[in-house]
Amino acid sequence: MELQGKVAVVTGASRGIGRAIAVELGRAGARVVVNYRSGRQAAEEVAAAIPGSVAVQADVSTAEGCEALIAAALELGGVHVLVNNAGITDDRLALKTSDEHWRRVLSVNADAPFRLSRLAMTWMFRNGGGAIVNVISVAALKGNRGQASYAASKGAVLAMTRVLAQEMGRRGIRVNAVAPGFVETGMTADLHEKVREGALAQIPLRRFGQPEEIASVVRFLCGPGASYVNGQCLVVDGGMTA
Repeated sequence: MELQGKVAVVTGASRGIGRAIAVELGRAGARVVVNYRSGRQAAEEVAAAIPGSVAVQADVSTAEGCEALIAAALELGGVHVLVNNAGITDDRLALKTSDEHWRRVLSVNADAPFRLSRLAMTWMFRNGGGAIVNVISVAALKGNRGQASYAASKGAVLAMTRVLAQEMGRRGIRVNAVAPGFVETGMTADLHEKVREGALAQIPLRRFGQPEEIASVVRFLCGPGASYVNGQCLVVDGGMTA
């Protein structure tokens, strides 16, 4: 129960990796602000399974949504942990990516983590520190055809992670990232069989990861066992980028 008495905010926590992270942090003793944009019932089920937790609807692509989410955490007692997990894709070739398509992906995947981190760090700065984990993607490290906006957004967050770690480390605020590879979620469930086979061929473990395998790494980074880990990106991809 290494996070006993702590409050954690997890964005995009009603399903997939976010849901697994919220549950895992709850097992570590944290009360969790379970963020969702849609999928109210699923989010409330997650919150109900974690004592003292709450489901909060907020569109993190907006400043107002980010502020509402942090306000909900403060009502529970603070923002000791922030996990920026919410993300979207809009895969298309660069020549077919309009400004609107580009901006939509960046607003969720890059703008939101910055806004939320800034808000959370303001509280952490005054209250003895905390931990921020940004869930990015191996797309930030390895380009994928048709994912210019997604890869750019995740790469931006990786760079931001390193900068914030340098700026805030002296204040006891650790900022790290986790870069999942292919994980069994609703997003990968829709992959064409040939695409799935091609992906598996690149993974030495010859399988996709499970959301819980990402969540356990996030829990580690949020807890005291990672007290000297700062500004790092832990890649969890079965060896695909090895």
